[in-house]
Amino acid sequence: MKAYRQDFIAIAMLVTDSNPAQLAVTDITKESMRTAFAAYARDHEAASVRRCWSTWNVLCTFLYTSEQLTANPMQLVGRPKLAQPLPKALPRSAVEALLQTVAQDRNSKRQTDWAQRDLALILTALLTGLRADELRQCDIGDIRTTDHGGAVIHVKGKGGKERRVPIEAELLSVIETYLESRATRFPGATKGKADIAESALSRWPARSPLFVGGDGERITRATLQSRIKRAFKRAGPDAQPVPGALVHGLRHTYATELAGSDVSVYTLKKLLAHQSMTTSQRYVTAAGTETRSAAARNGLYALIPDGVKDADRKLRLDRDL
Repeated sequence: MKAYRQDFIAIAMLVTDSNPAQLAVTDITKESMRTAFAAYARDHEAASVRRCWSTWNVLCTFLYTSEQLTANPMQLVGRPKLAQPLPKALPRSAVEALLQTVAQDRNSKRQTDWAQRDLALILTALLTGLRADELRQCDIGDIRTTDHGGAVIHVKGKGGKERRVPIEAELLSVIETYLESRATRFPGATKGKADIAESALSRWPARSPLFVGGDGERITRATLQSRIKRAFKRAGPDAQPVPGALVHGLRHTYATELAGSDVSVYTLKKLLAHQSMTTSQRYVTAAGTETRSAAARNGLYALIPDGVKDADRKLRLDRDL
């Protein structure tokens, strides 16, 4: 509300020559709005201009529907486009520090610490790219093992769309270790007496949530966020989360790692369940591998004289030494 009030006053002052209390409905015209916003845009960032435009658009829409304006002039006032930021991923050093920090809690005596679960949570996000809500809604029965020792997770995604995300045996082992620790915490939640030859997955009802909180119920969004936030905090300066994307930053990291491994945009789109190929392309652009590999195929590189190549190699060697 404070921001909206500031937006209103800023434009009203420009329209009324610094006397917003004198603003009348008749002062709100296409010409006055265009002039005021042009002046406002000279001293403000694009995001601020767009928010201010939105504030005045809501106001003018109200005045129009109240029949106090003959039309909404804001529809004829331009607003700047925001640059689409490239997705940011965690560097590998940060991922390593984060995982090591969580693993250290395995011998913790604190009831709230549950290293096996937190490690399974973070690794599942990093190695499947699931969104926060997809992690929460995943059931144990959604994980179906395959002949090669890995598994496939059937994900119920945004808009009711379903997809299958393959995982390798290493992640499956982490998940099963977590489920074994969960059976110790909540022995009454399993199907019954454990068979030593039975896998950790098959001991649980198919509809049982994959990730649970300290009460044994499906993990809440707040708990999911707080556990990952705590892990980042304890990992220290070597593992800072992606700004504004705590859990989603793990998804960004998954996608960026795949893009850096020359996975096709089409495959990325399927694994991440993006609506548009353009969204998936942003990860390829962020990784930069596609453009680098394309540029490296330029046949003109072969025309560089050998003497120049040798001198360049010697220069790099001397610099490394």
